[in-house]
Amino acid sequence: VQLQAFGGGLVQARGYLRLSCAASGRTFSSYRMGWFRQAPGKEREFVTAWNGDRIYYADSVKGRFTISRDNSKNLEYLQMNSLKPEDTAVYYCAARRPYSGNYYEGYSYDYWGQGTHVTVSA
Repeated sequence: VQLQAFGGGLVQARGYLRLSCAASGRTFSSYRMGWFRQAPGKEREFVTAWNGDRIYYADSVKGRFTISRDNSKNLEYLQMNSLKPEDTAVYYCAARRPYSGNYYEGYSYDYWGQGTHVTVSA
């Protein structure tokens, strides 16, 4: 599976962006998808992910971010609303095999997109 994330950019606080992750391969629907981010000078952190049919969000984005997918188009989305300056980071989409590790741990994921930059100005 090859992943390509796009849709990042510069947005003002309280604005919104939708990130997309395009996946190659016919088995996209069998993978569990997630989003992570890495802010400047910080470690990569979990944002949101599917675990089976359930979705989990980091507390910092709960109620503001929404993950979704369109299996027919091999696309994964991250809708980000009410953005804050602290959401500034490089955002990565990732894919893992079912039952492969913990959804919130980056090492559980087998495939990663190249990252897309999100900058939120105050």
